[in-house]
Amino acid sequence: MSSTSSEVGPTPAIGRYGVFRSLADVEPDARGEAVAELDELGYGAVWLGHTTAEEAAPLVGAAPRITVATGIHSIWRQEAADAARHFGRLEEEHPERFLLGLGVSHPQMVSGYRRPYTAMAAYLDELDDPATFVPPRSRMLAALGPRMVRLARERAAGAFPYLVTAEQVAETRAALGESPVLAPELGVVTEDDPTRARKLAREALSVYLQLTNYRRNWLRAGFTEEDLADGGSDRLVDALFAWGDDARVRERFAEFRAAGADHVALQVFDGSPTGELPHRGWREVARLLD
Repeated sequence: MSSTSSEVGPTPAIGRYGVFRSLADVEPDARGEAVAELDELGYGAVWLGHTTAEEAAPLVGAAPRITVATGIHSIWRQEAADAARHFGRLEEEHPERFLLGLGVSHPQMVSGYRRPYTAMAAYLDELDDPATFVPPRSRMLAALGPRMVRLARERAAGAFPYLVTAEQVAETRAALGESPVLAPELGVVTEDDPTRARKLAREALSVYLQLTNYRRNWLRAGFTEEDLADGGSDRLVDALFAWGDDARVRERFAEFRAAGADHVALQVFDGSPTGELPHRGWREVARLLD
């Protein structure tokens, strides 16, 4: 069984900009406070890194407007039937406030990782079943490769690619077509100094340089193995992160929008210690949004 994003109602509103952040390392009370703060600052969505639908559920009611999305809900961590059950409860309590962002994670992070495209298609089959239904309008795919992008076009509201360049955003838009939602992540470092900005970006990038799916995607985009060595070249870092003065950061936002992004999920790095939320950075970036 398969379905398309046009079959059931509108996709929850996410606005032009959101925030990507894992809150798993934050105290439970502070998680809700963070979501409320992002809502107050005017962001349209919060994308919760490495979070299941069950873990995201308590945060949907923490603020009146902002859409809460998983980014990602790994299909290996929770069965589709369980995800659908939590989605159904959320849809009853907070209609059109939650997006189920699905992804296949990485072979380095999942025991028994196998045939990711086939596994995702099977997971979507279960979500299409009337007994475990999550409408395509309420699900997004963390799509990087061409086959997964096609799946996002045909069986979800759209795609939210992570750690991509503006050129890759344009390529994904062309592959998706006009109607599906395209919501790429973009790292934002609130630093003017190139040395300091690139240092913070490389710290954020380090874990991803070890993951096959990202490496393959960057090589497909024209980067070389040398670009991926030693923490990443300046060319790679500058393509994946926005940094600099206000005008330069705004230019990067505009670049992603011009490439076809309907929404940009901003992951902000302001130099806060590990485990602390970038409250200052969120405020600084919020005033730059158009």
